[in-house]
Amino acid sequence: MPKRFSEEERAYIVRRLKEEAAKCMAQYGIRKTTVDEIVRRVKIPKGTFYLFYQFKEMLLFEVILEQHEIVEREVVRGFESLKGRELDVEGVTDVMMGFYRMMDEMPVLKGITSEEVEMLARKLPVDVLEKHLTEDMSMTERILHGIAADKGMDTEALTAAFRGVYFATLHKEEIGSAQSDLALRYLVRRLVMQIL
Repeated sequence: MPKRFSEEERAYIVRRLKEEAAKCMAQYGIRKTTVDEIVRRVKIPKGTFYLFYQFKEMLLFEVILEQHEIVEREVVRGFESLKGRELDVEGVTDVMMGFYRMMDEMPVLKGITSEEVEMLARKLPVDVLEKHLTEDMSMTERILHGIAADKGMDTEALTAAFRGVYFATLHKEEIGSAQSDLALRYLVRRLVMQIL
């Protein structure tokens, strides 16, 4: 018979699982992060893990989403700081570059490769991925609304374009590390010009 946990115990275990999963992902990447290592660090039986998550990828995805949400909040704050000022391409580009820089500097997100993202996506339920993509779209719409962009623009296409730029950041070595930041700025600046 499975052990029953109080709400406080459940919250504590989930928090600890996420903390240790984040550390493992930063250290080992998605593929080499194991349930065995996570539960060893949290000091719970492996069976307890499965009371909270059906499989490792759901936990890892939640950790990634939490990191992503922290970055999104900062981007929204950045756009809010532009309110009341005349929007210019460079100012909006700077805010968006801040988003990509933060994503690149967060230990959990920094170590993720495009291959690992693809592997993770394949193992997640379709409804979970669709919900995430819808939420990404909602953020783009908030940003577009926040900078008073043309309401007739295709927010799905813009969301996909910004997501494409993010995936380009996962290929810095292939792009050429020395040029990747400037290349990223060119891409972001061009998207911003389209929006403004």
